[in-house]
Amino acid sequence: MTKKLTVLATGGTIAGIAGSAIAPEYSAGEISIEDYLEKVGGLGLEAELSGRQIANIDSADMSPTVWNALHPAILEALGQEDCHGVIVTHGTDTLEETAFLLDLTLPADKPVVVVGAMRPADAVGYDGLRNFANAVRVASDPEAAGRGTLVVMGDRVFAARDVRKVRTRGTEAFRGFPRESVGLVTPSSLEWFGAPWRLDAAPAFVWSDDLPEVVILYVHAGLCAEELLRLVGEETRGIVVAGVGEGNMPERVRQELALMALGGIPVVRASRADEGLVDREGEDEVNRFVAARALNPQKARILLQLLLAGGVADPAAIQRSFDGR
Repeated sequence: MTKKLTVLATGGTIAGIAGSAIAPEYSAGEISIEDYLEKVGGLGLEAELSGRQIANIDSADMSPTVWNALHPAILEALGQEDCHGVIVTHGTDTLEETAFLLDLTLPADKPVVVVGAMRPADAVGYDGLRNFANAVRVASDPEAAGRGTLVVMGDRVFAARDVRKVRTRGTEAFRGFPRESVGLVTPSSLEWFGAPWRLDAAPAFVWSDDLPEVVILYVHAGLCAEELLRLVGEETRGIVVAGVGEGNMPERVRQELALMALGGIPVVRASRADEGLVDREGEDEVNRFVAARALNPQKARILLQLLLAGGVADPAAIQRSFDGR
């Protein structure tokens, strides 16, 4: 049976144009979803595709405004009995954040696949067509259900929790941590590395169209407490520390953050390192800090925003949620 898939477009390099096959620069989000579906129409994909343009932007400009349009559009598509899955086209710079947000707030009974490209559509070696064909293969597979939101890039299938962009160039720009990838895909084949893990289809969080402000403090040599104080404003509800090593920070900064945590602003310790766990340490109990575990700073920020939006502000409760990711 031919699967019916809904494609929701947000722009990005996959819809980008350079004006030259070898140009070093390009404009993201130039091709409309109608033109893109016409472009992929000649690939012989075994799916019936319909599309809708949510935005057409560089993903550096991704914002809650776009998320607030994208999320209900996905739910609407998933709610249609004849829709077998959803594909979201997206720029790669913030792809992991959108995918993680969707993973936490969508049911898992039908596949939702986020896909992008590292080269614009008129570049030599454009990877977007293959990535998109791979995404169609994944979204059409019944075994993709129950795995949460998935990301397809470079012939690999990643879970939204694990995926991260690790290179600025090249088609193998994404990796996963702690799981490298959950499947391998080509336009004609798909191999899963294990059974679905989201057998409970319900979303982990209720969607919020008014996410609270959570800032990320990037730790560097010479960071002073004054920089922290300038970063935190009256509307700040939470802080994620992109710490050195295992979420470490200068002592003076730690003292100021501990005072903020004591005053009711949750503080999550993550790491600016590309891979590795940030576990709880002895001082966290006294400081009222939360350890991000396997989540990088940008994903830790999204999880903290959702928790705060749902009224969860107690450090112990927040820690339990991070431990369960």
